[in-house]
Amino acid sequence: MKRKILLFLSGLLILSVLAGCAQTDSTALSPAESIAHAHGFAVDTTDSSKLYIATHDGLFVLMNEKDLYKIGKSSDDLMGFSIHPTIPNTFLSSGHLGTGGNIGFQKSEDGGMTWKRISPGAQGPVDFHAMAVSGTNKDLIYGWYNGMLQRSEDGGKNWKILSTSLSNVIALTTDPQEGGTLYATTTQGIKVSRNKGEQWTELSEQLKQTPVVFLAIHPKNPKIMFSYSQELGLSKSSDGGSKWEKINEDFSGDIAFYAAFDSKSPEKMYLFTKNNAIYKSIDGGTTWTNIINL
Repeated sequence: MKRKILLFLSGLLILSVLAGCAQTDSTALSPAESIAHAHGFAVDTTDSSKLYIATHDGLFVLMNEKDLYKIGKSSDDLMGFSIHPTIPNTFLSSGHLGTGGNIGFQKSEDGGMTWKRISPGAQGPVDFHAMAVSGTNKDLIYGWYNGMLQRSEDGGKNWKILSTSLSNVIALTTDPQEGGTLYATTTQGIKVSRNKGEQWTELSEQLKQTPVVFLAIHPKNPKIMFSYSQELGLSKSSDGGSKWEKINEDFSGDIAFYAAFDSKSPEKMYLFTKNNAIYKSIDGGTTWTNIINL
């Protein structure tokens, strides 16, 4: 009889744990129909079925290219957003608090469910509108705030404002293999720094003086790049960004705002547009298919 009672109580304990897990999952992911303004876009580094969208109202995930969910309870405006390329389930963000004021620099270690402020940033609390983390150094992070570039080399705890000629930054991108190389898309072309943001030069004379919205770099072959510019629209470079060839795709008159490689299968790419449409390519960016409109 005593053994039966123990087995019964053990069963109740297991059911209680499972119920608790189910409750946590149900509150962490909330079904959604649409999003407001997007400020960041990325493919999960370990699970390619998840596309993350940082928005004016928090973080969302599109699962299996069809099911949209709000992640966690935060509705903060995530103006800057990066998935850490080497640490699974680790996200970095900045922006505006839903209750008012700037976020500073924060990190999530549970896939965006919860966030912790790591630092206010230099002269903060900052509101990084552009952020990037090194693909070779987990502690090297960059942010753009109030017309100035900041750099942290200790995982975001401390930040240094760099005195550079850089201006009018739209987005920041790091080289996946060269630790000290950083790119900035600006209203006047693409700039590159080979020494962690200290000095900058023009990447391509072809795109000089034209606004460039984003730069996406192939995770296995950094010579392959994609950009979207006022001059060429979507274009591809196979020589590290010097020469660019226009891709024959106008996205039904829409503008591509963000691009993301699937790091597990780099021939697969996704684009997010101004009108919240997501396009997919499975041939290395040559052709594109609209998979969903949010």
